[in-house]
Amino acid sequence: MRCSALVLLYTACFAQGIPAGFTPLFDGKTLAGWVISEVNHHGNTKAWKMENGVVSVTQDPPGNGGILLTNQEYGNFELSLEVKPDFGCDGGVFLRSTVKGEAYQVMLDYLEGGVMGGIYGERIPDVNAPGNGTGMRLDRDWARFWKKDDWNHLRIRITGEIPHIEVWINGNQTADFTDSQNHGKTGTARGHIALQAHRSNPAAKNSRWVPGGFHRFRNIAIRELL
Repeated sequence: MRCSALVLLYTACFAQGIPAGFTPLFDGKTLAGWVISEVNHHGNTKAWKMENGVVSVTQDPPGNGGILLTNQEYGNFELSLEVKPDFGCDGGVFLRSTVKGEAYQVMLDYLEGGVMGGIYGERIPDVNAPGNGTGMRLDRDWARFWKKDDWNHLRIRITGEIPHIEVWINGNQTADFTDSQNHGKTGTARGHIALQAHRSNPAAKNSRWVPGGFHRFRNIAIRELL
């Protein structure tokens, strides 16, 4: 009972905005400080927009996804943000990413059989190899922490030359993974942060994006770590 009360308190505090000690990554009015990748394999959708403090994205044209990257690179940090995707849409948050979108990904696969808050190697398949790394890479029971049709808080932490990545959904841990080595493609322990809209085939039965669907993000803020 006490644990449940603490989780509710945690969720309420973060739902109010930017946590103390964190620096916003958006000005709340524009996409300044971020850029659309023109070389990402998911596409180059120009549908990214900031409106009333919310960053949103859809596929434009249908099937064409893409990523929105920070201009700046980061190494060790914690990220705090709130997300509200439409069901049927596949996205993610990229960590230590290249401009092409080769990155450690926090999965936002909000669809049937999908995973929210797990870790995936985007164009770095060794991360996903059976037996690679230690700890929990994803939690298949993430939905027990998820608030449907509402904003959900994500806390993401990445540290170390050999990345140690942790993820929490509404205060509940869904990943605590340490890679076996640095598989990042930047050549360093740094890289861009990126938001992703997955590409899809609109005609496919199991498309990765529902027609007219959106991913939404707000209160995105960072706390850099030594």
